[in-house]
This record gives sequence, structure tokens and C-alpha cells, in this order.
Amino acid sequence: MPIHDLVVPPEVGFDSQNLEAHLKQSGLLRKGQYIDILRRSVDARQKTIKVNLRVEVRDTPPEVEYVEYHKKEHNVRNAEPVIIVGAGPAGLFAALKAIEGGLKPIVLERGKDVQSRRRDLAAINKEHTVNPESNYCFGEGGAGTYSDGKLYTRSKKRGSIRRVFEILVAHGATSEILFEAHPHIGTNKLPKLVTALRETIEAAGGEIHFNTKVIDFIIEDGEMKGVKTDQGELKGLAVVLATGHSARDIFRLCQQRKVKIEAKPLALGVRIEHSQHLIDQIQYKCDDRGEFLPASAYSLVSQTTLKGKERGVFSFCMCPGGFIVPAATSPGELVVNGMSPSRRDSKYANSGMVVAVELEDIPEYQKYGELAAMEFQADVEKRAWRLGGETQVAPAQRMVDFVNGKVSGDLLDTSYQPGLRSVDMMEVLPHFIGKRLRQGFQYFGQKMKGYLTNEAQIIGVESRTSSPVRIPRDRESCEHVEIKRLFPCAEGAGYAGGIVSAAMDGERCMEGVIKKYVSKKN
Repeated sequence: MPIHDLVVPPEVGFDSQNLEAHLKQSGLLRKGQYIDILRRSVDARQKTIKVNLRVEVRDTPPEVEYVEYHKKEHNVRNAEPVIIVGAGPAGLFAALKAIEGGLKPIVLERGKDVQSRRRDLAAINKEHTVNPESNYCFGEGGAGTYSDGKLYTRSKKRGSIRRVFEILVAHGATSEILFEAHPHIGTNKLPKLVTALRETIEAAGGEIHFNTKVIDFIIEDGEMKGVKTDQGELKGLAVVLATGHSARDIFRLCQQRKVKIEAKPLALGVRIEHSQHLIDQIQYKCDDRGEFLPASAYSLVSQTTLKGKERGVFSFCMCPGGFIVPAATSPGELVVNGMSPSRRDSKYANSGMVVAVELEDIPEYQKYGELAAMEFQADVEKRAWRLGGETQVAPAQRMVDFVNGKVSGDLLDTSYQPGLRSVDMMEVLPHFIGKRLRQGFQYFGQKMKGYLTNEAQIIGVESRTSSPVRIPRDRESCEHVEIKRLFPCAEGAGYAGGIVSAAMDGERCMEGVIKKYVSKKN
């Protein structure tokens, strides 16, 4: 089938009828043929914006050639069980891989199913009540369910990105994720997709137990035999620990039970919110992006120097056309995160703006040993909660005011539902982080003219960028370095960062289980 690389205007690149007409006029498409878009990206470097397309012209309608998993019926109801702790992307994809390998996945999720979570999210936003077991981080689908659903990843070594995308499409994601340069699903569509993944697992004989919290490990003779939950004991061939980056009780349990863990560097800062119109003006160099161009995004990074030490300041999880949400997982703390609906049609643009924190930057926390970075992170969140007024109202400051050390007399409208309180953000943030953010903002204002403005505001704190703990494992098998049959997985173990990389790592960990403990039997 002929493949063509095209450079076209937005009204052609983002409209199927216009694209078809363009190809016919160019003589590249005949009557009765079909178009399959293989790749699409926006080039906004020049004043005239172009869309880069790679298309395949076919004689038959394009179809997603789904992975082998979807061509077979599986029945693992009576198979040997494997325990998976956590029903986020890593846990769900580990369960799918277990089914392929002839094992029965038993997925344990401390939170609620995806529909029941909605009431608890509403309570955070409206009543400022945080349910420590059901929130924006805990529950079916994990933190990824109520997120932008960004699927971009730099990871190439953990597994097949295409395979993950195909499974997502098979469960309800739009096929556009297969060709967009920066694909995303959208917070409004993710819940149905997560439900479909669960239904696939259960149809094959796997089990998912909600409201089931792991409270202890069953370790015998250096092997993980199973787990104790608040509902009883469960044993299995192995335990895949896929609890996400916010399960602090699991990190504390590891420390108590002498399961080797390590303190890990992290990044911490704020969410910054501009109007989407302003970001479009900066990025697209026009007053109105029109009906075809998507809401524009940005990616920023700089190196800052403080007391002779260099640390990165960078944007994180940029959400065009999105909104900011309260992501605390316990009462008495304040955490913010960002997300976008599939259409990215909010009038706001937000992004994490964070500073790299090395362990040497927090010497006063070394008394906590392996949990040093976690306790540092927790203390900043508690301070944000206190200065926000001991509710989920978030401390905030206009951007230029923050750089100039001036408390804002008033604040802008915001997408953050619980509301904002004007404070000096240097009192919320550790000073070394606040000073580096000031340096970074000044540099970004030079790089993106119009970005540094008092028509933007910073909202704190953005602290859950990654796990503050690593659970070390063997490089090849993914098994814990000391405890046999324990497979630390994805974000909570410090080995992934995002939906796709977590999903791939979940598959990789289950492959390790199968290779080491199933293949030997066969």
C-alpha cells in the first residue's frame, strides 16, 4: 500500500472530508480507496502553521490489527492465582498478561470501583472531605483514571507501546491515539475504558476486589507467599506490588517488614494556570487558533544555580484546555494535579512547574532513612494545607507577584473548584524550591514572550510527580532483590511515570513471574 508524507494546513490535517478531497485533487486517492492516518503532528515553528501527516492509501478499510490477546478466549477460573496489589494501569495490564500466561489474576484495590469513586471526588471538591481510600489517586484505574490520559512516553525498553495502544483502543479509546504525536484520551472517557478492562479480566476468570486494603505481607523463608488484607488473607504464586506513588502506608510497611527500599529523588513545585487563549497566542502566533487546531501545549525546562548547585526546573503534565483538581490522599494535606477532558475545551491551561530535589537538598530528613524524601514531601503538603486555611482551598499567588516577592491583592478566576487563597508562596514552598522557581519563571518568560505575566497564577503544591521511594528489583526478572516472588512494579516502585510506561511495566513484571515460576513447571 502506498504511504505518503504530507504537509497540509490545519483545515486539511484535522478534517477527514477535507483530507480526502485534498488527496483526490492531488491524484493520490482514487475512487473506492481508503485513507489510514499513520502519524499526525502540528508544526507551529513558523507564522504559517502546518500539519505533518503520514498516510497510507488502502484498497480496503483500515482496521486495527489487535494483538494476539484479543483473538483468543481465555478461561483461568481454575488456574493458579497470582496476587496483584493495585488496580491502576500497571495492575490492570499485569492482570491481562497473567491471563495470557495461564494464571488467574486476583487484583486487590483499596479504593472503590470507578463509578463509586465519583461521589468521593465530589466530596473533595465541594465539602473538602478527603477519603483516604477513595480519591483522585486511589480507586479503580488509579490516578490515571481521572487524569488527562496522556499517553506520551519516552520509554522504549519496557515493552510494546503499540500493543498498549491497541489494547486501549479495543476497550474504547479513540483510534486517533494510534497516530497522534502526543496522544491522550481525556478524563471524561477514561472511566468507561477502565470499566471495560475490568470486564475483560473478569470475563476470563480473573478477580478484582475493591475496598480491599493490604495491611501486611506474608513472608516465609525469604519468599512472598501472599498478603493480609482487611478482608482476610490471600496467597498466590507471586505478588505484584503496583500500588502507585502515593501509597505511603505500603512504603512504611516495607520498612517495618525489612523489605529493602531506598529513598529516591523527586520533584516538587506548583501548578501554574494561564488562560488557554494566551497560550494559543504565544504558541500559534495568532489571535485565534480557529476551529481546527487543537488547544496548544508547551514544554519548558531550564537549569538553575543556587549555592553552586544546579537543579532542573521543568514543566510537568501540561494540560491544555484543562482544569486543576485536589489530589490529596489523606486529611490534613493539600496536593494539586491537572487533567483535561478529551476535547480539551476548558478556557484554562495548566501545567505542573517543578524543581528537581536531590536527597542532599534535604539533609534534615535523613533521620527517616529510606522514607526521607517521602516525609519531606508530606511536610510540604501539610504546610500547604495549613496556609490554605486547613481546607482544600489552595494557597496561590499571581506569577509576577511571586517572582517579585509581593503578596497578590487579588487572584484570578480559576478552574480549581475548592477555591484559592492569596498567600506568599515562599511561605508554602521550601525556600530552595521557591528561589529556583523564580529563576525558572524569568527564563521561561524570555523563552516564551508573554508567559511571565500577572494574568497567570501559581497554585500549590504539585508534589506527586513521582514516587519518593524505590523498591529495588532485579534488572531482568523484575523480582525484588531480596524477597523472592515479590515483583515491585511501575510508579510506586520507582520504575515508571505515566499511563503507558506503567502499563508496559505491569506487563513486564508479569512476564517475569511467568518466566521464573510458570515456565519451569512446563
